[in-house]
Amino acid sequence: SADLCVSVMGLEEPRIALLAALENLFSFKPLPTGAMVRPLMLVGMPGAGKTLAVAKLAARASLQGLNVQVITTDSQRAGGFEQLSAFTRLMDIDLKKAGSTAEFLARLEETKGADQVLIDTAGVNPFDMDQVKTLARLIGSADVTPVLVHPAGGDADETGDIAKVFATIGAHALLATRVDVARRLGGLLAAAQQGGLSFAEVSDTARVADGLSPLTPSRLTQFLLPRAEDMRVHNARKAG
Repeated sequence: SADLCVSVMGLEEPRIALLAALENLFSFKPLPTGAMVRPLMLVGMPGAGKTLAVAKLAARASLQGLNVQVITTDSQRAGGFEQLSAFTRLMDIDLKKAGSTAEFLARLEETKGADQVLIDTAGVNPFDMDQVKTLARLIGSADVTPVLVHPAGGDADETGDIAKVFATIGAHALLATRVDVARRLGGLLAAAQQGGLSFAEVSDTARVADGLSPLTPSRLTQFLLPRAEDMRVHNARKAG
């Protein structure tokens, strides 16, 4: 907690203490906003918010005048292709679909010369080893940068376990979603710590136009402290 940071670090201001603790304990590395060396592949559990995150990243790149290409390998979820297609059509982006590793590599070859290539993948149950192995083969088939997309609000121990699975198959960064509807963010801290992941971006709105923002130590402090105050008030009222 912020109070613990104060006592340990000898700082009087809780916000400064928490900010300093986060900077020392975690890694923060925003995703590139310009041209990317490797395609960005968003991975995670079903319902984590990958498709919306891809749409937001594509919108950001398009607004900057970049040539952005989008590929989806999600052929399982009903309406998944249609949902992403609706977003990309508004941005005049041709959505490419790949139902197999061979098709994925063919679609990837078609994106040569693009400033950014964004890849949406099917949701994976991290505790189903067959699904994990399938995703691992897809990641290993090309030179891509896997990013774990995970919603806030989950149990810390379980979220940490999930992050370790995705880190094992190549994820090094965390894109946090649904921060606007979560009261407890300990799961995100556990994911970063146990998975050895860098905090990259945060999505705190369902609106595509508002996009994503870098999850910096300052931004994470802003998310954590108001929730700490809310929980103290809630607990005080409950005790009373």
